[in-house]
Amino acid sequence: MKKILLEKLLEKCREQTYQKQYEYIMNLLEEQKIKPVKASRLNGKSPALYREYWVLEEKKDYSTYIEELRYEIVPDISVDYYLRHLESYEADRTWVLELNQYLKNKKKTLQFKVSVNERSFEIWGQEKFLSRGQGKRILNRCGLELSFFNIYETTEPLAYYSRTRNIPQNLLILENKDTFFSMRRHLLEGNEEILGIKIDTLIYGAGKGIFRSFEDFDLCVEPYMQAEGNQIFYFGDLDYEGIGIYENLAELFNEEWKIIPFMAGYEKLLDKAVKAVSIPETKDRQNRNIKNIFFSYFSTERIKQMKEILEKGRYVPQEILNISDF
Repeated sequence: MKKILLEKLLEKCREQTYQKQYEYIMNLLEEQKIKPVKASRLNGKSPALYREYWVLEEKKDYSTYIEELRYEIVPDISVDYYLRHLESYEADRTWVLELNQYLKNKKKTLQFKVSVNERSFEIWGQEKFLSRGQGKRILNRCGLELSFFNIYETTEPLAYYSRTRNIPQNLLILENKDTFFSMRRHLLEGNEEILGIKIDTLIYGAGKGIFRSFEDFDLCVEPYMQAEGNQIFYFGDLDYEGIGIYENLAELFNEEWKIIPFMAGYEKLLDKAVKAVSIPETKDRQNRNIKNIFFSYFSTERIKQMKEILEKGRYVPQEILNISDF
């Protein structure tokens, strides 16, 4: 609301009698277009008028929108929020109606699972609509969950190299890029084994990036990589973070896969670390809350060696190994 002086309000009827001016102001009051600022005091004339008024915003007629919400929106979309907030419906109406048309005419396509961006474009003609704040807000107001749209999140594709498609096979997830390239080179040279273990497929895990990639493992790898009887190994840095990545991965996907440490790789790390002039200090701010999943695979002697390194604030990077060690 904004204030306006009586003189300004009367500009349209300045040449008329005071009685006509008074009636004009009374009409504006009755139509609820203005209301008096009582603190401004009366003008001293008869009949008296206040010296200032609040200009009131006109109330919009939302009856058309109310009818539309009640009788034209499909039952899948909840209209409760918009009936209580008609000004929000006015702002969102284009998007709501496009969703409504989709559900009226193409709902059967929801039986096909597609990516978030593909479904978003299918409904609204904008591939990023569902992943942005505006799209999520409108879904919330419509009482719909993302799961309703039968969609999946896409991740960066898994980088992997398979020397064979035979099954069952051994797959090895590697935390770091250098080790992935070195082991890949080793296999490309015609070798079947790495440190005495037959390896058929190498997967680049990209550190913690493996969590998101592995969520879509069934979607982004070929059938032979997810065949029954396959064994998945994990090999990363010998530090708190690397061990933590393995343990979290093994726990998160234990219903689908039994992921075990690549023991031969860790034992080779330890053997080279013992002979090294020095090994690096543990990186700052690592989460040290590891469980006993990782250590349960190793002998007492090997556990002792690993814990001594960690407790001294040191770690052994995968890069201590190179192609000559495999």
